[in-house]
Amino acid sequence: EVQLVESGGGLVQAGGSLRLSCTTSGFSGDGYAIGWFRQAPGKAREGVSSITASFGHTEYADSVKGRFTISFDNARKTVYLQMNSLKPEDTAVYYCAADTTYGPLTLEKGAYDHWGQGTQVTVSS
Repeated sequence: EVQLVESGGGLVQAGGSLRLSCTTSGFSGDGYAIGWFRQAPGKAREGVSSITASFGHTEYADSVKGRFTISFDNARKTVYLQMNSLKPEDTAVYYCAADTTYGPLTLEKGAYDHWGQGTQVTVSS
């Protein structure tokens, strides 16, 4: 059974940094991708970044390019999202998710079939 557990959220001032972790288990092989998504109050869940487990290909939403970095530690089966230069508009619940359908790398939430419980990120101005 695939399981995803997020950690690392918290409260930070604008301009600060946080690193989120997504600890994974239950995968067979490396034919999957991990994505980070976020959902602010009253807004739809949106894709932030994603990475393939096999070759480490990455994708970023325009709103976070140059500020966020996704990485995959294969030994620890953990995906990290390093978030720098945080802005108040980055405030949201952040979720990691797994796409095990062997589709192309994407930030479309409908492609992801396993989800974590989420971790809150709050950026104060």
